[in-house]
Amino acid sequence: MRRILILLAAGILAPATLQGQAPSAAQGAPDVERLEAGLQYQTGTIALPGGIATLRLPAGYRFLDGDNAERVIVDGWGNPPGEKPLGMIVPAGTSPLDDAGWGVVVTFMDDGFVKDDDAGEIDYDKLLSQMQEETRQGNAERVRLGYPALELVGWAARPHYDAATHKLYWARELANPGSSGTHGLNYDVRVLGRRGVLSLNAVAAMPMLPDIERDMQGVLGFVDFNEGHRYADFTRGDRVAAYGVGALVAGTLAAKAGFFKVLLVGLLAAKKAIIAAVVALGAFVRRLLGKAPKEGTRPAAG
Repeated sequence: MRRILILLAAGILAPATLQGQAPSAAQGAPDVERLEAGLQYQTGTIALPGGIATLRLPAGYRFLDGDNAERVIVDGWGNPPGEKPLGMIVPAGTSPLDDAGWGVVVTFMDDGFVKDDDAGEIDYDKLLSQMQEETRQGNAERVRLGYPALELVGWAARPHYDAATHKLYWARELANPGSSGTHGLNYDVRVLGRRGVLSLNAVAAMPMLPDIERDMQGVLGFVDFNEGHRYADFTRGDRVAAYGVGALVAGTLAAKAGFFKVLLVGLLAAKKAIIAAVVALGAFVRRLLGKAPKEGTRPAAG
């Protein structure tokens, strides 16, 4: 399955773990100044690979292409290598490598046209309870792999779907059970299109919620599909996704994308007071989609 990625510091790390511990030199702490000096930022109008969408960045935002974004994600934030992102949106005036820095990872999943007719019928409180249970069930495996247990505390921003623009957003508060460290914030945006979904994920610490929420609402305004790729351009015969809006919130993208599976495991060992870009919900998502994982694929962690 082809994946186009554009990430916002979503599932990516920064300079302190949830437990509040900074990476030691032995862990390979990066030369931040040298890494930052080598980053090549772009501004203005950015055409995304494949011609599916265009970013019209206003003053106050910058863009890193796939190569530069990968350097931040892997070398700067300590994530294991995965699929190269399309790029990263970064607020101007701050570096994604700073303790308070963050970025937006945008991903395109070409799973087909996602029907939104279930959006108004979803019980998000019930969905949250199911996601929390799946997260708890996944902790044994996370601990076995040497990573801290993960707790989905609740919604930091309740899921909201705008049927007029076909854009969905929500935020989750995440923590390490029993830890006094800063809770993580995972802010997600999904833009539905004709052939798939643009995924934008921002990860930060919970105290940054007001700033992230303000900026992410701005991002919602300047990210959209190009003509021919928009939700309204759907025509009979186009491929339809096997899941709906509820599955996007539950974590379908996490379950389907190997890139995020790796991030989920690696994030907590990296550097930000930020947790995974997604709360891996493999078993629940498979039940939600009503099908087992394909032969030869590994279920998502968590």
